[in-house]
Amino acid sequence: MTTATFTVKGMTCGHCVSSVKEEVGEVAGVAGVQVDLATGLMTVESESPIDAARISTAVAEAGYEVADPS
Repeated sequence: MTTATFTVKGMTCGHCVSSVKEEVGEVAGVAGVQVDLATGLMTVESESPIDAARISTAVAEAGYEVADPS
């Protein structure tokens, strides 16, 4: 199992979290998604290597943005 953590910008409520989880959960290979509204951290679990670009695209489709790593 591969795990990656992303910071999602723009979420303000539980509905935001649900939207992000739903879109990212539909990415092929994703086995689980955890999102913490307070910190904006999203943890993605996958059976195969995680494609950050595909995750970022899914987050964008939900209406939010993955922060660039610092």
